[in-house]
Amino acid sequence: MLMDPERSLLLIVDVQSRLMPVIERADQAVSEISWLVAVAEHLAVPVWCTEQNPDGLGPTEPRLASVLPASTRGIVKRHFNACREPGFVEGLKELSRPQVVIAGAEAHICVLQTALGLRDQGFEVFWLIEGCVSRRLEEARLARERLVQAGGVVVSADMVAYEWLQRCDDNTFRDVHRRLLKPRAGRPLRLTP
Repeated sequence: MLMDPERSLLLIVDVQSRLMPVIERADQAVSEISWLVAVAEHLAVPVWCTEQNPDGLGPTEPRLASVLPASTRGIVKRHFNACREPGFVEGLKELSRPQVVIAGAEAHICVLQTALGLRDQGFEVFWLIEGCVSRRLEEARLARERLVQAGGVVVSADMVAYEWLQRCDDNTFRDVHRRLLKPRAGRPLRLTP
């Protein structure tokens, strides 16, 4: 059940410019996802980012877009469940990364449907609690409960980062701790109810 950086992928679902202004705790979600993107990039964990109908919902939110690594795979989608997009599941399987850390909006629509689709395909799905958000907190809570019932696991950004790091006595930990973990110390964790 531990997340392994060599078996993981970070999937960001539909954190888009026209959607985020109506999302509860959008700023926290963008901050936490952006921070985890930096950790993922440092540890060579692939990052994928979807956009649902970008003509209507706009591009990826600028603060998040500015930190996405050049290697990020962008996917434009029309289905709420990204697993229904041609080549999506096949692309994931080619990477041999069975653990998917998922975050995005809206938790009860695109994030949940994609997470359930991933579970159906045999992936381990880790629901980033600070990063799975909806217009209403209750919707995000219900989505999280439904995924847990389907075998998904709820995690925090710190859980993901430290499991990916695995140890405290090497240069990778020292570098990530100095540049990414330590500056974050003392920030309050506000969990979605």
